[in-house]
Amino acid sequence: MTKQSSEKPTSSSVLTINGGSSSIKFALYQTGEPLNLIQNGDVERIGLPGTNLTFRNSKGNQKGNLILKSSDTRSASNFLIDWLEEQNGFSSVRAVGHRVVHGMHHTQPELITNELLDELHRITPYDPDHLPDEIELIEAFRRRHPKLPQVACFDTAFHSSMPRVAKLLPIPRRFDAKGIQRYGFHGLSYTYLMEELSHIEGSNAANGRVILAHLGSGASLAAVRESKSIDTSMGFTPAGGLTMGTRPGDLDPGVAWYIMRSENLTPIEFSNLINHDSGLLGISETSSDMQDLLAKETTDVRAAEAVALFCYQVKKWIGAFTAALGGLDTLVFSGGIGENSPVVRSRICEGLGFLGIELEEKQNMANAPVISKDNGKVAVHVIHTDEELMIAKIVNQILNLNKELKHDQENKESV
Repeated sequence: MTKQSSEKPTSSSVLTINGGSSSIKFALYQTGEPLNLIQNGDVERIGLPGTNLTFRNSKGNQKGNLILKSSDTRSASNFLIDWLEEQNGFSSVRAVGHRVVHGMHHTQPELITNELLDELHRITPYDPDHLPDEIELIEAFRRRHPKLPQVACFDTAFHSSMPRVAKLLPIPRRFDAKGIQRYGFHGLSYTYLMEELSHIEGSNAANGRVILAHLGSGASLAAVRESKSIDTSMGFTPAGGLTMGTRPGDLDPGVAWYIMRSENLTPIEFSNLINHDSGLLGISETSSDMQDLLAKETTDVRAAEAVALFCYQVKKWIGAFTAALGGLDTLVFSGGIGENSPVVRSRICEGLGFLGIELEEKQNMANAPVISKDNGKVAVHVIHTDEELMIAKIVNQILNLNKELKHDQENKESV
């Protein structure tokens, strides 16, 4: 690796880590108001051939791609930290913020302690597809930089405001006592989208009846009223809800039982089937990528059916959440598909005029920020989500809060 300049930046920065099941997104932000992006990138295809690290700085005049020799999570984590340590901005890092997908009953971001890390280890069975890799990233930074504060930003926290009836699952109550309930995910994305909606349209819009549609490889919707989540499509794990890239969404438990018995699957094999071989990939038998499927749908009925099912299910969730909200004022599309696929947005919204959803197709095809008709009853927005920026904001707030608490304590001791 090429050694970067050793000149130390004059200001502090925060590092964000967004670990997924096969990727790690990272970003470095200079602290201040507003936060300033210095550099970001991804480690992609972890666990697969061709694992690589791509990076770019905010000015776009420095970017690159590095190939990793090993592809497992621990090797990828150490490779990323090795590379980060070579960057001249790393010496200014004051804290690391991690996206932690499953937080159970944690409703606020927290500094990572031994106790919290032990708890995350205990709840790993609740989300075996994400938590082990996220814990490995946290522990890798702890091994290398034990004095560097780390913050857990829980994806489930946004939905902690849901009423009991939205969380409750219709299974024997003893499982509820064990924490088996609807938690919901994509909370960091939803928090960011609500902040952006308030910034763009004002607090009245943010406090109205809002449906947020985070549509990507992982996809979910949230019903928000008075800026609080009242329901969401994902459930106890990120595999529930609507059909996704490789996850089925809601599935008849009888189907699960039949597949496990007829295929003689172990629990691990069934988990792999549900998380990696189902959804758009399972239906199309060719790809989990929406753009690939759209390109093939006129010649491949399997691709056409995958696209049709995805749009149909999103349409149904919009209808259900409009009922839960008692009407609808704002619909927001986000995520890789939601932000970049006007065809999918158009098909989802087709026939929803009775709810007040009417698109202006020229605006929609241009991926404009507002794609609804001027006189439409429901404002339809396309907002680019930014989980990394949301993590950085949270970490910066916690650092400032701790600084204030320390200052207050020192003042009390000096009196």
